[in-house]
Amino acid sequence: MAKRPPTTPQAAPGVAWATLRQSTAARIGLARSGASLATAPLLDFRLAHAQARDAVHEPLDAARLMAALDGFGLPVLDIASAAPDRRAFLMRPDLGRSLAAASGDALAPHQGDHDLAIVIADGLSARAVQSHAAPLLAEALPGLRVDGWKIAPLVVVRQGRVAVGDAVAAALRARAVVVLIGERPGLSAPDSMGAYLTWQPGSATKDADRNCISNIRPAGVGYADAAFKLVHLLRAIRRRGLSGVRLKDESDRLLIGG
Repeated sequence: MAKRPPTTPQAAPGVAWATLRQSTAARIGLARSGASLATAPLLDFRLAHAQARDAVHEPLDAARLMAALDGFGLPVLDIASAAPDRRAFLMRPDLGRSLAAASGDALAPHQGDHDLAIVIADGLSARAVQSHAAPLLAEALPGLRVDGWKIAPLVVVRQGRVAVGDAVAAALRARAVVVLIGERPGLSAPDSMGAYLTWQPGSATKDADRNCISNIRPAGVGYADAAFKLVHLLRAIRRRGLSGVRLKDESDRLLIGG
């Protein structure tokens, strides 16, 4: 009778899953009790869901955010979208995309020959921009200044969505806009920030006209890498005079290649 080839010892299932969990925040290999989740992962899931809901409703501390932005050598303006409160912001997305009348008046004195407007909006997670906007700008602004960008005053928008940056850029007469905004919270990241870059934004701008850097946070795309991608994309946007799906983002290849 032929001998069976020796088998390689296999790790116990629990050990294998524990090793994989160290490499991802995804919920994998969760313990079960019959047809249901075990108590511990079920409670963890409910906690994450509650944290995501809290992040959506958490108000932006505009004064604290402006204080964090105050050291960059740029004026900082505090304005609001047309959404009068959080409920209206969530129920009427269109209001979050446009400026309140008083906000347009506040921006008017700052019109000028600006290459770039930088807008910080709470979006769906005020916690994200509260935590990550200033550290990202600390990494990105030196590179933008070396490249000679003429940067408009920093603008904080309460109850703002991505497209509100188009209105801000138009009011300031800026040729490009970067919108830093709190992304929709997930069950593993209630504080993820996105950066949306648009060339010549205006009322006709579509989502396809934007480039996006997503998941900016220490446990996602770190500040230094996100700043590198942002500066690299803005260089390409200005050089080619376009943004969005027509512009290929090659920054990942450059990052991998050192």
